[in-house]
Amino acid sequence: MFRVLPANVGASDSSELSDLVQFDPLSASPLAWLAVATLVMYLIGAITLWVQGKRWGIGSTLSFVAGCTLWFAATGLSLNAYAGELVSVLLFQHITLMVAVPPLLLMGAPGRLLLRATPRQGIGRPVLRVALTGQRSRISYALLHPAVAIVVAGLAFPALYFTDAVSWILAVPGGHLILLTLLFVSGVIAAAPLWSLDQLPRTPSYVVRLIDVVIEIQIHALFGLILLRAGGALFSWYSDEPEEWGITRALDQAIGGGLVWSYGELPLLIVLIVTLSKWRTSDLRAARHRQPQEDADLDEYNAYLAAVAAREGQPQFQSQPTPNRETQP
Repeated sequence: MFRVLPANVGASDSSELSDLVQFDPLSASPLAWLAVATLVMYLIGAITLWVQGKRWGIGSTLSFVAGCTLWFAATGLSLNAYAGELVSVLLFQHITLMVAVPPLLLMGAPGRLLLRATPRQGIGRPVLRVALTGQRSRISYALLHPAVAIVVAGLAFPALYFTDAVSWILAVPGGHLILLTLLFVSGVIAAAPLWSLDQLPRTPSYVVRLIDVVIEIQIHALFGLILLRAGGALFSWYSDEPEEWGITRALDQAIGGGLVWSYGELPLLIVLIVTLSKWRTSDLRAARHRQPQEDADLDEYNAYLAAVAAREGQPQFQSQPTPNRETQP
């Protein structure tokens, strides 16, 4: 089996919801300890800047701490041991690592912190060189193509589950860890163009971001709807009824579908609203920058009309009034 159950599992014939939120080191995934190590390194960097009297945002720090905490909860609590029994638990891990955690980590600007807090001499020098090389590489540029996010969403939900590939992966020794790792990495790649505060090799336009988000929302909605309406087991790995939990497999899948519709859609709806807001702000800023030039062009045109009229001895053309910007709403 790909999982290790907590020591108290099997003490009774039935399982309760509280069993999912216990902590047992034996059931924790290696990804949980990676979350702890990542958080420690981030806090060391932030504290280093504060000690040196340099500014580093509290908001960014809190966002990263929240991301690592959620990351640890999804992989370190005993629910990790039950992902092989309940589709809903696996989908909770899936959504958390792929949809919820990456935005929180990216809004913590870990790349910027790395560049600011890492010393320029000693061991810090090769670390910075590797970081900058990776940031400027062609691979990074290709992975941040807008189409990649759509492909990731398609592979991670319909392709993974409806081809029953999820069962094949879970049947492999270490398959659960492999699956969660792939979901987490692909989630970071897909979320970077939408959420990252760090400088990226390429930044998609607001139109492209909007298209990406809308397509991902539709994929999640379709996948969740199918799970909600399924009457029987959809996946060979989860063919047995979860009797010890007091529910049917259909209900288990429906709970997973509800998670996809609610928990999985919320970050996408947030980024949709943020994208529209940033797009409007960008357009207003661009309009303010164009306004002085447009006024100058209109004044120049009026002067040209007056010169032509004076040269030909005709009544002057009626000049175009320069709009009073202060009276406009």
